[in-house]
Amino acid sequence: MNFAGYGSATYKEKVMARKYSKGASKKVKKAMHERKKGTLKSGSGRKVKSRKQAIAIGLSEARKEGKKVPKKAKKSKKKSKRKSKKS
Repeated sequence: MNFAGYGSATYKEKVMARKYSKGASKKVKKAMHERKKGTLKSGSGRKVKSRKQAIAIGLSEARKEGKKVPKKAKKSKKKSKRKSKKS
């Protein structure tokens, strides 16, 4: 489908809002590049080898700079069932 006035971009790309800003995407891209070169360090100073950890670092840096990034997912507490003692 070709929508008048939208050029080469699709209708969905024009109408839907971005979840992550372009600046946040750049931060993640930079972190991934550093990880690949072997220069990305975690908070403790150790080398980052995990792809997921590199993405998390990039998003964290973007949040600190005030870029548009969704909030962190809240961890749900597990309800533990207490076993009754048998005497």
